Amino acid sequence: MSKKEIIGVIPPIITPIDDQEKVDEKALRALIDHCINNGIHGIFVCGSNGECMALTQEQRDRAIQITLDHCAGRVPVIAGCMDSSTQRAIENVKRFEDMGGQTAVITPVFYARHATQDETVQHFEQISRNTSANLMIYNIPPFTGQLLTADTIIQLSKIDKVIGVKDTSGNYPLFIRLLNHFKGTDFLVHQGSTNLAVPSMLMGADGYIPSLAPLFPKAHIKLYEYGKAGNISEAMKWGAIVDEICKLYPMAKSQTASTKYAISTLGFASERVCRPTEPITVEERKRIDAHIATLRQYM
Repeated sequence: MSKKEIIGVIPPIITPIDDQEKVDEKALRALIDHCINNGIHGIFVCGSNGECMALTQEQRDRAIQITLDHCAGRVPVIAGCMDSSTQRAIENVKRFEDMGGQTAVITPVFYARHATQDETVQHFEQISRNTSANLMIYNIPPFTGQLLTADTIIQLSKIDKVIGVKDTSGNYPLFIRLLNHFKGTDFLVHQGSTNLAVPSMLMGADGYIPSLAPLFPKAHIKLYEYGKAGNISEAMKWGAIVDEICKLYPMAKSQTASTKYAISTLGFASERVCRPTEPITVEERKRIDAHIATLRQYM
């Protein structure tokens, strides 16, 4: 698979689970088909939105295997293989490789209070030496406690098998520096903060990673297409609609719970979340249902 096939709208899909917190295979397959049939360009399985660190290792691996099997090459699959140490991440990537996976998403280590930029470089170097899979950098400081600087990401890009970055720092000047640095290369630069999708696409990003794209795929795809085409007015129009969609996130105590409930309204996945995340309340359901109803006028 070419690096530049991993472009466009690539949602970090939810992981549907049953009442035992095991992966609901039927629901996951239905979600994948829904995404692909509605023009989504790729699938990010076991990302933050997929509750990857809340699942057991067995269930995490199962979600990844089902996704690879069901996508069957129809769209690219990237998978969260991040973990709290280099050795644990290596083991995750090796399992992903054994399943036939090609591109693993890796963060800096977390639960390490004093992790440094140099340690993250060493982390990626060691993983690269122990895998044949491609690696995508995942810059998400609220979850890892470390903001990867543009200089560090540029340094990481020189490591064998590192093919791109998903930047969820929310730091737009950092993102613009990456776009300028990698312009004209095959190194992938994806925007992970949906609120920055419009300017990012207009400035040349390869894509963006919106977790609510399965709920309203048309709006997210139109934003991408008009942004790539440089059509500012249409990109802003669809960006405003995507901004309205994103108002669903804070409608429950947990963004995971609100996202899972919103996706569950499509009819094929449960709203269940992994413990200890609080389940959505009746009042939160009502707020989300009402907002979804208002959004349908745009679709």
